[in-house]
Amino acid sequence: MFSKLTKKEQRLLIFAFLALVIFVTPLFVLGENAHIRVHDNLDSNLAWYRVLADSGEIAGATNAVILQVINGNLSRNAFGTEFSLIVWLYALFPTMIAYALSQTITRFVAFIGMYLLLKKHFLKGEGWAVVNIGTALALAFTPFWPSGMLSTLGMPLALWAFLNIRNGERSWKNVLVLTLLPFYSSIVLGFFFFLSAMGIFWLSDVIRGKGWNGRFFLSIAYMTIVYFLVEYRLVYSFLFDDEPNSRDEYFHARLTFGHSTRLTFKNFILGHHHDMTVHTFVILPVMLIAFYVVFRKKLWKQEKVFVFLFALNFALSAWYAFWFYKGWLPLTERFHFLDTFNFARYHFLRPLVVYLIFALSLKILWFKGRFWKMAVPILVAAQVLVVSFFNEEIIFHNKPTVKQFYAEEQFREIKEYIGQPQETYRVASIGLHPAIAQYNGFFTLDTYNNFYPLSYKYQFRKIIAKELAKNKRIRIYFDEWGGRCYIFTDELGKHYMFKKHTKKRLKNLELNIEAFMDMGGRFIFSAVPIDNAAENGLKLERIFESKTSVWKIYLYKAINSQEESE
Repeated sequence: MFSKLTKKEQRLLIFAFLALVIFVTPLFVLGENAHIRVHDNLDSNLAWYRVLADSGEIAGATNAVILQVINGNLSRNAFGTEFSLIVWLYALFPTMIAYALSQTITRFVAFIGMYLLLKKHFLKGEGWAVVNIGTALALAFTPFWPSGMLSTLGMPLALWAFLNIRNGERSWKNVLVLTLLPFYSSIVLGFFFFLSAMGIFWLSDVIRGKGWNGRFFLSIAYMTIVYFLVEYRLVYSFLFDDEPNSRDEYFHARLTFGHSTRLTFKNFILGHHHDMTVHTFVILPVMLIAFYVVFRKKLWKQEKVFVFLFALNFALSAWYAFWFYKGWLPLTERFHFLDTFNFARYHFLRPLVVYLIFALSLKILWFKGRFWKMAVPILVAAQVLVVSFFNEEIIFHNKPTVKQFYAEEQFREIKEYIGQPQETYRVASIGLHPAIAQYNGFFTLDTYNNFYPLSYKYQFRKIIAKELAKNKRIRIYFDEWGGRCYIFTDELGKHYMFKKHTKKRLKNLELNIEAFMDMGGRFIFSAVPIDNAAENGLKLERIFESKTSVWKIYLYKAINSQEESE
């Protein structure tokens, strides 16, 4: 295939591949000294992969539990399927090698998928090489959610395969794509929404009189079945696990109409942090100018794909925003699954939609005259340049490095100081993520997971009940979501990263230390000093600092009344 390309297109592809290599190189070179995303990454998923690997339950039974987390109340099923390649990357390689490999796989597949999609189905012909390759490269540079893998950035490749099948093409390549993508993506974090959109697409063909197209329908069904087989743990939990869990108390519909409207435009202009498109500075003005051209020249029929995608883009932002509109309450009260499943995630389609719009917008502007023909390559280069500055090493340069965050040397000292097998006692953290303790092998009472028994949430709540009563914000956050089962305090609020140079102190802490000890809790790792520790049945054992860590850990031991009297 490569040999059939023009020399110009070959050179552009070589440049794009080199650019992708350069983009991911810092991860391989810096390793643990790299700066990467903390939210929904270092504070959760990367630690989960290590905990899962250390548990020996990667291929555990559907009723297996992870003993290291929340006293064995966390189901193995909460950590996803062993048929996901990302699980094995972290099981077989050190954390940052696995992370770098995952980033590389995702970005290269994203590039190839968007390039093939544009070249074959949207901008055909040799003259569009700059737009096709530039758009694909820009998409591949976007700061996607790392543990989502190809859940969003794999959609262009999937759409390429589906459109091929829809057009009657019989090729093993299409089947291979639909078979392999489920092994490196998630149905709930992207492809449920994509596949349901494909189903609507198929149905619209039927309604418009284009026939039933059985092969297209069967291909959608086939990929769905593959996902169900790969995600068999999720399917099992949905069908057979009837124990109330933390998601049963997730309430999303709370925004007013005005707030929802503002959120619509905010999302349309800025995007969402889980599927960042970085479209504000270049793509948004370009698509608006293109829309103006279509409107002014009445090109609705000629550019019907562009018009449809433009409308869909705005509709996705509106759907996302209004999913949180309190007008849903009557329905969510009647149909509980509307709360437990996040249907707002249709916005995960936006990276695909936005970059298709960008390419089609450039095509529209190209035909406006000589000036715009000269401007199109500049606009492509501008978007590639803008999104390249969203490399994790740049945008997270003021965050801790991976080594500083997980602080293995510091926590090894804590482990040695305690001097007991880690499985014999339980810990919890204040002012820092429990994922750090979990990553370092400690058995924690606290966690960040959105699928654990509701009974455990109530049990843990007893520890922080007085603190929740003081602060409405953290009370709502814990009671009406609870994914972060943390020791929240009124004085620290919803903050979990107090570094070693913080001046913050806890002066009026009120914990139920008896409830903590009843659950096996013996030690608290606090990122800030607790002035009234004794009043809370806590004794400061030692303060731990390390040059390779951003934390100062105050190690407190829980003591009962008998120990206190002694």
